[in-house]
Amino acid sequence: MSHICNPVGHKFIPVEIQENDIFTGILKILSFLRPEWTPENIKFKVFTDGITNKLVACQLNAEQVGENKIVLVRIYGNKTDLLIDRNAEVRNITVLNKTGLAPQIYGVFKNGLAYEYYPGVTLSPNTVIDSKISGLVAKQMAKMHKIELGKEIKKEPMVWDKTEQFLSLIPEKFTDANKHERFASSFGSLTRLRIEYERLKSLLIKTESTIVFAHNDLLLGNVIYNESKGKISFIDYEYASYNYQAFDIANHFNEFVGISIDDIDYNRHPSKDFQMNWIEKYLVEYLENESPPYSDIEKLYKEVQQLSIASHFMWGVWSLVQCELSDINFDFCRYAEIRLNRYYEQKDAIYKELL
Repeated sequence: MSHICNPVGHKFIPVEIQENDIFTGILKILSFLRPEWTPENIKFKVFTDGITNKLVACQLNAEQVGENKIVLVRIYGNKTDLLIDRNAEVRNITVLNKTGLAPQIYGVFKNGLAYEYYPGVTLSPNTVIDSKISGLVAKQMAKMHKIELGKEIKKEPMVWDKTEQFLSLIPEKFTDANKHERFASSFGSLTRLRIEYERLKSLLIKTESTIVFAHNDLLLGNVIYNESKGKISFIDYEYASYNYQAFDIANHFNEFVGISIDDIDYNRHPSKDFQMNWIEKYLVEYLENESPPYSDIEKLYKEVQQLSIASHFMWGVWSLVQCELSDINFDFCRYAEIRLNRYYEQKDAIYKELL
């Protein structure tokens, strides 16, 4: 499990939650953070949206709902510390919280975080295309993209190092023979994937897309809509880092297609008109210009199409790592097939433009 050094300004709780007895561990954490809460008055709700972490809402006295009466506890998935820099995650959330763009961290424990609850609902394939909601998402992303972490953090696109890291974690032979057979049948070999990646990188590294501080994982479950306040919030900054502006936008658009693995439908991928309108709203905020030039909208749209395949490739190889390491009941091999097949379907048209 991941062990985090004590980040400045956060309460470090020397507790590790055991997977087979999460509530005992959570109660220990709450005894540090909310000592006035009595266990018999705490109600737990386990969320199932996440496929790598467990998220539990801890609510004091269900009849007295309020933002201060709820603490969210996120328990990191098995071996996810191989994929994610947890200290950087805490630092990023802290920086963003100061600008109102991320929840407050209440405490850090050995294999997770306790943090502020954002009231609202996560987006769905139907709500994400609502013009009002999508405009708020575009504006919120633009605000985040204007954040500067500090001069000591290099402004380099994370997609290349992160994809290479994932490729290095895919085994030459999967522990489970059935999984290895599926991998070989679908993708040939790890060498073939590496060669494909080198070609992808050699062409897309020429992109002129601006480097910004990006979320990099804006799936629908990581976007919270508070209808009463007309407000959008982002959560789960595990992969937040400097990256191509167009990657963050493309990655979000790629998530429009569905939430569950059985519900993915690429007919839901947003049309050019939708994307152009979304990008225009984004640029109004990002450029602080009520009438962004059409040439800027068109340029960013083209970059989004190019970086879209990088998103598919990165999450495809991520899923192959999870296929080997994760003990969560989810068909990561199937998800890898979906994302990498989409990459293979689209790459030739994109490469033709770039060559």
